Amino acid sequence: MDLKPPLTQLDIPTTDGGFYDGFTRTVAVSGKIIIGALIFWAVAFPQNAGNLLNAINEAILATFNYWYVWTSAFFVVLCLLLALIPASRRMRLGEPEDRPEFTNFSWFSMMFGAGVGVGMLTYSTGEPISHFQTNPAVIQGLIAGSSAETVRPAYEWSFLHWGLTPWACYALTGLALAYFSYRRGLPLTIRSGLTSLFGSRLEGPLGHVVDIVAVVATVLGVSQTLGYGVEQFVAGVARVSGGAWLLNDDSTASAAAVITALVVIVGASTLSAMSGVGRGIKWLSNINTGLSIFVLLFFLIFGATLFSLQALFVGIWDYLTTLPWKLTTVWSADGTESGNELAAWQGSWTIFYWAWWIAFAPFVGLFLARISKGRTIREYILGAMIVPSAVCFTWFALVGGTAISLELTGQAQGAIVGTGLSDQLYATLAVMLPAGLATLMSAVVVVLLLTYLVTSVDSAVLIINTINAAGDEGPKARPHILFWGVALALVVGALLIVGGLSAIQTAMIVGALPFSFVMMLMGLSLVKAIIMDNLRKQADVPRTVGTIN
Repeated sequence: MDLKPPLTQLDIPTTDGGFYDGFTRTVAVSGKIIIGALIFWAVAFPQNAGNLLNAINEAILATFNYWYVWTSAFFVVLCLLLALIPASRRMRLGEPEDRPEFTNFSWFSMMFGAGVGVGMLTYSTGEPISHFQTNPAVIQGLIAGSSAETVRPAYEWSFLHWGLTPWACYALTGLALAYFSYRRGLPLTIRSGLTSLFGSRLEGPLGHVVDIVAVVATVLGVSQTLGYGVEQFVAGVARVSGGAWLLNDDSTASAAAVITALVVIVGASTLSAMSGVGRGIKWLSNINTGLSIFVLLFFLIFGATLFSLQALFVGIWDYLTTLPWKLTTVWSADGTESGNELAAWQGSWTIFYWAWWIAFAPFVGLFLARISKGRTIREYILGAMIVPSAVCFTWFALVGGTAISLELTGQAQGAIVGTGLSDQLYATLAVMLPAGLATLMSAVVVVLLLTYLVTSVDSAVLIINTINAAGDEGPKARPHILFWGVALALVVGALLIVGGLSAIQTAMIVGALPFSFVMMLMGLSLVKAIIMDNLRKQADVPRTVGTIN
């Protein structure tokens, strides 16, 4: 075989001078047009937008349910293989002498804050409680809902949705980007992850389409997270302050509250984003990690400790032993009552989650790549999959376990299951603590949620501008930070006000589908690159940009 050194240059055209100086104009403008059109459509024609998005969403869930399930399983298996196989695990994301820029603590903090911090606060109570009431075993008539028997399956499904799969999606995307950027010297942008398949053709329209798809998926994925965060933030402030104007009659956030919350969150995020990764985002991530540890310790000491620890360890065992079939099982509507219910349940939970993680992957993946230079593939994958999964499991067990225990023992008397998803964590605190202490802890959760929201939004804004600037994170992106901060706020505000969280969820699932195909190609591109680099090593052919230059 005639082996040649790998491609180490991708000339992505950028604009010289003017407002788009340093940006790939086609990518930057196209992304803004698509997002702007979505905002206008949602505000000007809310009923039409809702009906069409719902129709597309139903078609996707019916047609691509197998695709989402099996591709997500592929991402998990591929990442674990790359971490374990000697031919790949020892490879360093960079030159042999490169070492990590950030300490492990800061690395884990930034990774976790950007990855699932906001959603975890919402779902650590809400998801176990929901599965405690109904899950596939309940639908099939095997066990009764809201009983002691439903605790184990509640955690099997909660851990499935927040365990290895989301972090495999993030890790694979980030690994492909870091591999080609730090070993090959290519730009740190999404299209670079496909170079072993398409080569220099990515300099033109094909590469532009890939980056545009990533920008749109990022905006919609972050909007989903921001939407949940805003609802929970408002619910918490209402609990702490008692402000009646914050909530509608159905306990959802009022339009005035949504606007106020978005101004606070996006304003703080914009200021943090302008300070860059090494300052604002790093320090915010360290703060929210510290607060998270405090809240976890609080639930460990004052919550249903024994019940929660049992849920944690038994849940991990059940998760690992049932993982193969849960990762690959797909339920389709078959005309029977239980079959239709199982398909609907999976679409509302598992398929929704897989789409959410895929939509979030260009943002978190590129962010992971940005902070992971110098780490080996094994260190990167195990660090990006095992540790965050374990933290999620702990949150769900301690916080959600306390909520389930309060309902099982009758102490809550329906106060937790009877409130909305965004309010269930605060309702749990209100049941388990005296009024004054519950208000104080609710205030701590509100502050923690705010730090997670700011971390997620400012990271997303920086990543969007990095993609638009052909992988350059430099100062030239700063004039556009304000635009994308405002755009995120408008997407969330418009969809929340006209259609609620379901409108954001629907738009996100639609936007995630194109990027799922990009992710599959990135996985194949990465495998090919690793195989070729091992062959080059055996043939003593240069493999990294440092050895070639």
